[in-house]
Amino acid sequence: MSRLAAIFGCQGHTLTRAEVAFFREVRPWGFILFRRNIDTPDQVRALTAALREALDDPRAPILIDQEGGRVQRLGPPHWPKYPPGRAYGDLPTNDPLVRREITRLGARLMAHDLLELGINVDCVPVLDVPSPDGHEIIGDRAYGQDVETVATLGRAAAEGLIAGGVLPVIKHIPGHGRAMADSHMELPVVGAAYDELDARDFAPFRVLSDMPMAMTAHVVYTAIDGKRPSTTSKTVIRDVTRGAIGFDGLLMTDDLSMKALKGGFKARARAALAAGCDVVLHCNGDMDEMKAVVEGCRKLKGHARRRADAAMGRLARVPEPFDVEQGRARLSAAFEGRFDG
Repeated sequence: MSRLAAIFGCQGHTLTRAEVAFFREVRPWGFILFRRNIDTPDQVRALTAALREALDDPRAPILIDQEGGRVQRLGPPHWPKYPPGRAYGDLPTNDPLVRREITRLGARLMAHDLLELGINVDCVPVLDVPSPDGHEIIGDRAYGQDVETVATLGRAAAEGLIAGGVLPVIKHIPGHGRAMADSHMELPVVGAAYDELDARDFAPFRVLSDMPMAMTAHVVYTAIDGKRPSTTSKTVIRDVTRGAIGFDGLLMTDDLSMKALKGGFKARARAALAAGCDVVLHCNGDMDEMKAVVEGCRKLKGHARRRADAAMGRLARVPEPFDVEQGRARLSAAFEGRFDG
């Protein structure tokens, strides 16, 4: 049965009758969880099971932002505290392979945590390369301040998730690092020349262009499209995301409810899909807003359906063998007990 080209959130720890009826009727492609949806492991397992039951799909994608650091939806006391991306890049070692090993290990441990709860997609890695004068919204979420570090450790994190049976989402394509504003609150405008963007901002995404999913940046790049952010810019998606970067996986928007985007939710969804996004993401669980998104949405079909099916086809049926206890001890030792993994 066809699915709507949308990912939705829900309001609380359990689904309301209205949410169950709505999800059964519109059949979104997937769901996303936030801290408001998290209490205990048993509660989260029951919620993910209920979401999938509403779609009658035992493998439906359920997403979360579990990066570590300040973007960690699951945390103590039920789940470990994980490092932010920058902590991996700053590990005190002369051997870059150690940083890569520990980054992959951290992601593999997070995949273990998520899979036990029924969560099979993590919106990681952050591939943005921060500029010194950029807004702190990226900050220590980035693995480093240069292309090589971000790309190398970003791939290590993606590989760790995939090995653990969880799909990664590279973000925020084609790059949020130069933005001087928080797109949650306003629309960032980046005035750098195309060659500068291509060499620095786009480069990590090009290295990881084989990943199954990517999330857009609500950012205007005046050298490419001076009017529209990448999420709703056919030029950026065609010429950069699909063209210069070469990404052919599933392209989802960042949250449609962020203040960087203007207009009603029907118009936002319609504009993003018309520009070339495959799926729209709406996170806050507001029923009226979700109904408006549905009005601007369409069924997942054609190239978008192919990409969605290909992405889900990369889910490992059985995660690679892994000693969780040993892995947590190794991560804790690498960070001298500051993070327990």
